[in-house]
Amino acid sequence: MTGSHASPHREAEPARRPRLLYLSFYFPPSRASGVYRARATANHLAIRGWDVTALAAPLDFLRDVLGSLDTDLAATVDPRIRVERPPLHRFAWEKDLRRYGRFRRTFPRSAQKLYQLSQRLGFPEHYASWGLAAVARGLRLHRRRRFDVVLATGNPFASFGAAWLFHRLTGVPYVLDYRDSWTLDLFTNEPAFPPGHPAWRWERRVLARASGVVFVNQALRDWHAERYPAVADRMLVVPNGWDPELIAAPVDSPQIGGPGTAAGGADAAPGLRFGYLGTVTRVQPLEELVAAFQLVRAHGDLTDAELRIHGHLGFSPAGSAELVSRLGLTGDTGVRYLGPVAKTEVHTVYAETDVLIFLAGGSRYVTSGKIFEYLASGRPIVSVHAPGIAAEEVLAGYPLWFTARSLDPAAVARSMVAAARAARELEPEQRAAARRHADRYARELVLSPLEARLRALVSGDRRT
Repeated sequence: MTGSHASPHREAEPARRPRLLYLSFYFPPSRASGVYRARATANHLAIRGWDVTALAAPLDFLRDVLGSLDTDLAATVDPRIRVERPPLHRFAWEKDLRRYGRFRRTFPRSAQKLYQLSQRLGFPEHYASWGLAAVARGLRLHRRRRFDVVLATGNPFASFGAAWLFHRLTGVPYVLDYRDSWTLDLFTNEPAFPPGHPAWRWERRVLARASGVVFVNQALRDWHAERYPAVADRMLVVPNGWDPELIAAPVDSPQIGGPGTAAGGADAAPGLRFGYLGTVTRVQPLEELVAAFQLVRAHGDLTDAELRIHGHLGFSPAGSAELVSRLGLTGDTGVRYLGPVAKTEVHTVYAETDVLIFLAGGSRYVTSGKIFEYLASGRPIVSVHAPGIAAEEVLAGYPLWFTARSLDPAAVARSMVAAARAARELEPEQRAAARRHADRYARELVLSPLEARLRALVSGDRRT
């Protein structure tokens, strides 16, 4: 018999990588606003040595229902990440009678009542079927190789319910990432549901057993800590950030205006480019922006300025006509819509924009993920939003921030004119100072506390 004794020089086997189940419905190639945080989180963990399995939305739902895919973004997901897509029942979205099941075709009212009953008695969200399917898929994978921890990001918040159920069935600890708010309406500062709604019961339930709860800003953490004080010691803030691999470093001397336009002092040739990059939504102050820009164009050296809109008009094709009208795209307003931009190409937009417009709806609880990219561009930024939103905490100290602290078009216009002057007079030292402010929000830095919390759960230290 040979090989009966182990060699004294045998190399030690590599340590087992901690294994994470990531419940993230909106994962590339989705283009939902939260997808960038999900992508960055999964990539960061994979780079830091985690074995990551992401459970995400079915592709046919993204394509056929939402009508939006960003295949270029999918190519930026770390190849070590395993992505699986549990099914989703489309009852709430299906409008084609030919696709109805036999029972729904025959008894449409009864089918609707049964669905509503399932929402009241089960998980109160249209994505509940995906949550259950995610648990089933996760259990199959867990039986093959156990998961050490679950991370769930919402919305949809069926991912939270799935994390809770998976924990009850397996004992695996879970962390919840509130990149959005479940029971707080971010645009009214009021509760999102009436008293007695099952969402409140479910939020209490999932928070009670969570080993960690993450929020994108301090205001949201404070609101939830006040409502759920027993969980406050497990809550932490992990802001959004910017991705160095997708946002190229700004050049020291940007070209002001279009091709052939001179850069330099305050008397430089016209053609300055204001720009907004992001999804345009109905809750943004679009009319105020357009009115302010008309006042800017009346300014002597900005008559040829352009306001370029890059991104999708709404989250689905249905709402685009209203947004076209509100942006004044059908008239001679100087506002140009240039369409969506792949995530891998956003650095080009920043390089070709002189002044960035931070257009945001919402209230004091809103940060917006886009603002971190804006900071990293090193460009002048003009705030066009209600005063007091959480994004101002991020912008505070940025040397090229211009804000009227008002939505009055005349005040916004003055901020835009001041930003245009700053863009034309920009010095390398100012760009360097702007970049230093942005560096504190580089994705690797802001995600480190979350990775540490997850690793502590694997090691059994729940105090970190």
